[in-house]
Amino acid sequence: MAVTRLSGGTTPANGSDPRTFPTIWNATADVIEANETALDSLALTSLSGVSITSPVDNQLLTYNGTNWVNEAPAAPAGSVLQVVSATKTDASFSTTSQSFTTVTGLTATITPTSTSSKILVFCNASMSSNVSAGTGYARLARGGSAIFIGDASSSRIRTGTTISPPSNDTTGQTALLGEDSPATVSATTYALEIRSDRVASTVYVNRSHNNPNNNYGFTAFSSITLMEVAG
Repeated sequence: MAVTRLSGGTTPANGSDPRTFPTIWNATADVIEANETALDSLALTSLSGVSITSPVDNQLLTYNGTNWVNEAPAAPAGSVLQVVSATKTDASFSTTSQSFTTVTGLTATITPTSTSSKILVFCNASMSSNVSAGTGYARLARGGSAIFIGDASSSRIRTGTTISPPSNDTTGQTALLGEDSPATVSATTYALEIRSDRVASTVYVNRSHNNPNNNYGFTAFSSITLMEVAG
C-alpha cells in the first residue's frame, strides 16, 4: 500500500496556491502509514467468528447470519440441476412372483442438492408375458416404497401400469413418468418393479415370451432416468 503525502501548511483564504493543504492531511497520512502493514494483511479469515474453507467450482461465499459458507448459487425454479440414468440391454430378467420385484439393472440413484428439489422419473421397459390371458404389472418405487400408483380400491392391485401379452414374438412397451418430492439431500434410489398376475404366469423384460433364436428373435432396450429440478 502506498500513501501520497501532500504538502503541509495553511491554504490561503483566496485559494491562490492550490498546491498547499491544511496540515491535517499529513496527520492523516501518518495514521494510514502506521497501519499500512495491518491493512496489507487484512483477510476475511482474520475477522472474529469467521471460518472459511476453500470453495470449489461454481460456489459462492455467502453469510448465513452466523457463518460464512461456500455454496452453489441458487438456481431459478424449474432449472435442471442434474440427470442420472441407467439402461438395461440384456434379456436376463423374468419373474413368476405375484409380489412386486425389482428389475435387475433398472435402478438409479440420485443425491438431490436441496430438500426443495423435485425429481422427474422416466422409465420405459419392454415387457411380455407367457400366458395368453395373463397380465404383467409395473410400478416405480423410491427406496423400496411404491410411488405413482393407483388409489386403493377393495382387493384390486395398486400399480403404475399393466402390460397385456402381445403376440408370441413381440413385446409391449411400458412407459412410466412422474414428479417426486423426496425432501432429502441424501442418496435416493428409484427402481422399476414388476410382478405377474397369476400362478404359472411369467413376465419377461427385454424379450418376447417365445424368445426365438432366429432372424426374427430379438433383445430389446429399457431405461430409467432421474432428473433433479430446482424447486
